[in-house]
Amino acid sequence: MKNYTLLLCLFVLTCNTVFGQQEKGIIGYNNWLNSWTEFQPNKVDYGEPTQILSGNISEDTKLLKKNTYLLLGNVFVTDSTTLTIEPGTVIIGDFKTNGTLTISNGSKIIAEGLETDPIIFTSNRGVKKQGDWGGIFILGDAPTNKFGNEAALDYGLRPSSYKNISYGGDCPESNSGILKYVRIEYAGKRTKEYGYFNGLTLAGVGHKTVIENVMVSYCQGNSFNVIGGDLKMDKMVSYRSNRNDYEFNHGAQCKITNSLAIRSPYISSSDGSKCMYIASYENKDETDLTQKGTFVDAENMTLVNVSEDLKYDMSIGLVKEAIYIAPETYVTLNKTVISGFNPAVILDDKIYINSKNLERLNFREMYFNNCNGNIFTKGQSNNDDLENWYGNSIFRNVYSKGDDDETFIDLKNPKKPDFRLRINKIIASND
Repeated sequence: MKNYTLLLCLFVLTCNTVFGQQEKGIIGYNNWLNSWTEFQPNKVDYGEPTQILSGNISEDTKLLKKNTYLLLGNVFVTDSTTLTIEPGTVIIGDFKTNGTLTISNGSKIIAEGLETDPIIFTSNRGVKKQGDWGGIFILGDAPTNKFGNEAALDYGLRPSSYKNISYGGDCPESNSGILKYVRIEYAGKRTKEYGYFNGLTLAGVGHKTVIENVMVSYCQGNSFNVIGGDLKMDKMVSYRSNRNDYEFNHGAQCKITNSLAIRSPYISSSDGSKCMYIASYENKDETDLTQKGTFVDAENMTLVNVSEDLKYDMSIGLVKEAIYIAPETYVTLNKTVISGFNPAVILDDKIYINSKNLERLNFREMYFNNCNGNIFTKGQSNNDDLENWYGNSIFRNVYSKGDDDETFIDLKNPKKPDFRLRINKIIASND
């Protein structure tokens, strides 16, 4: 009986330890990527368009699964209109006219797919490539930190009215609709005059908007671009983006949970793209510093660089940092896995390392794996002060040198990869 009791205690202790460790990175009893995601979209035939969307949609409209829609040029949902999209509907962005969809401030999109029947936005080219079409813009009236608290998109869009591309206001709880079980493929077209479009741009979006289970794959611009606003994002997936996976700027207040970024050193842009780029402004002179700076609260993220030869790719400069943090931002990262970067995090050189700034930047219960260094200040090779701070046992950060096969459950499965953490070769953090 004593032996049985002892074994039971050891079993419970072991289970608690394992489950506690496995709470890092994306979580779930099952692989929630199954069913609705697609990691080989070039092998899927979505058929030819049967309906055309163009110009302004100024009356409540419902897109039906039985049709396949073509976004011809810049399409705007205007005049407090609601665009509803049935589960399983396919919307194709036109290559020649740089198809885009903009949900203007005051209007809504109800794109609520199902796990077994997601809504698809994709390219109309026979051989699909990154940047085949524009992307999706959702605009709301939640605050930004730009002067006047309002701004307009600058992507060369051609609206019938300036208000159709304006965003920002004083309503953090505003509701721009629902995006759930949605895939966005091959977006992010590059234009000579305006640079890169993004897969999904959320500008001034309020926290009553639902953004869940959204996958952006093979985007030439940023996968997710958050400009101001006050919102929550859950179960996001960015796959093989050319630029940043998640960019937050202009006073964005964002809680992002259980989300994933999978980078490839052979696809990233030469100027060094990141999983997360966090800033409060681009031009300080155009920023109202009395307003909130950008605050990103991220929990259970998995940021992974998938390389055929990580050491070599690092040596020739193909691998950069996972996260870049600019001045006057607030960042909390909890229970997050960062694997295969050079290094894991870089702080802008204008962030002076003192107690005030370190209190703004929280890294707790992190899992750093196969990174060439953990947290550095830009341009500095000595990070002893940061290592001593974040290596303290109170933060419960751990460090590992495990191969991808040892670190993740099934990272290399081409159809249904599983990026949940597999515990192995943990090195405890320093006291």
